[in-house]
Amino acid sequence: MTTIHHRDYRPDAPAPLDGVRVLDLSRLVAGNALTHVLADYGAEVIKVERPGHGDDLRHWRVEGVSIHWKVYARNKKSITLNPRTPAGRDLLLRLVEGAQILVENFLPGTLEKWDLGWDVLAARNPGLVMVRISGWGQDGPDRDQPGFGSLVEARSGFAAMNGFPDRPPVLPPLALADMVAGMYGGMATLMALREVEVRGGRGQVLDLPLFDPLLSILGPQAAAYQLTGEVGGRSGSRSTTTAPRNTYRCKDGAYVALSASMQSMAERLFRTMGREDLIDDPRFRTNADRVANNDILDPIVGEFMARHEQAELLEIFQAAGVTVGPVHDTAGMLADKMVREREVMLAFPDDEMGTLPMHNVAAHLSETPGQIRHPAPGLGQHNSDIFGALGLSPATIAALKKEDVI
Repeated sequence: MTTIHHRDYRPDAPAPLDGVRVLDLSRLVAGNALTHVLADYGAEVIKVERPGHGDDLRHWRVEGVSIHWKVYARNKKSITLNPRTPAGRDLLLRLVEGAQILVENFLPGTLEKWDLGWDVLAARNPGLVMVRISGWGQDGPDRDQPGFGSLVEARSGFAAMNGFPDRPPVLPPLALADMVAGMYGGMATLMALREVEVRGGRGQVLDLPLFDPLLSILGPQAAAYQLTGEVGGRSGSRSTTTAPRNTYRCKDGAYVALSASMQSMAERLFRTMGREDLIDDPRFRTNADRVANNDILDPIVGEFMARHEQAELLEIFQAAGVTVGPVHDTAGMLADKMVREREVMLAFPDDEMGTLPMHNVAAHLSETPGQIRHPAPGLGQHNSDIFGALGLSPATIAALKKEDVI
């Protein structure tokens, strides 16, 4: 595998979310996506996990290694705690008193059954921000229905518009709905935290369904339907709003991606192809013309691409300033010069793998940058530290463990 470089990390470097404590009771992807971003920027994220089992993300394994957990639980701490027991509930409430944020993704109403609803938590900590992740929201007719991301991706209209017109709808090959909700949720959580810390307001509940954020990124699909009365179909890698735009097979079997979404870019593409005649061709003169006649235009572009190897095409189009780039698989991405030199990926020390390749912190702050400070924790690794800080003795901690409270 291509060597991945990484910056030296500094565990004690100042970070923008220093002093923020997050109790993460969530499982699987959305909650972990949300809190991993907060952790990258310095928040103390404490994963509250089920004794003896832990977050279900730990059990997503490749070759026996919990790589999903290792990536999305980086910079976090782990305690085990069963809040369904009286002693566990009491410990959780004591932890809530010192936290700024609590994240959970139980089926709506579950915490209320354990007498841990918002009224109870807010009484202990009026400034708490509580993030409640669910499939369909905390109210509405489907609040009690399980809502995994795949169902959200199907029901929102995403799957119906994804794929090729002559094939079935396609679900994404990753937890898209969860990840989008996590990103939205991180932003909204910090808004709520600002209300408390800057404006002196009270804490509040953030209702974060998987459905709503994913629907929001689909753009003006509903508006287009109202205007045209037509439901947009699947277009593969083509765009229904700009042309040409697609992935194209090269002479050597590799692929390139093209997006000529501006008039000037389309004209530059045609000149680079040696087809200046296409600029004034009434079928392709404007973007609307090109979209309407894409079935004619796309094969013309594809034929040009097929006559050249990928490296040659990239050189030609880069010199001409045309927006064409390589279609990478994971191996190609890791070997990409830009990825290596900007350290978009890094290798982090790992007990099982030696080094674990993972994405670096995505948004780069110039003064207080985020960083990966320590690896994902073992199950209950921080029980002694966290519960000890509450005044529990080692003997008490051992007894609670024996009783399956922690």
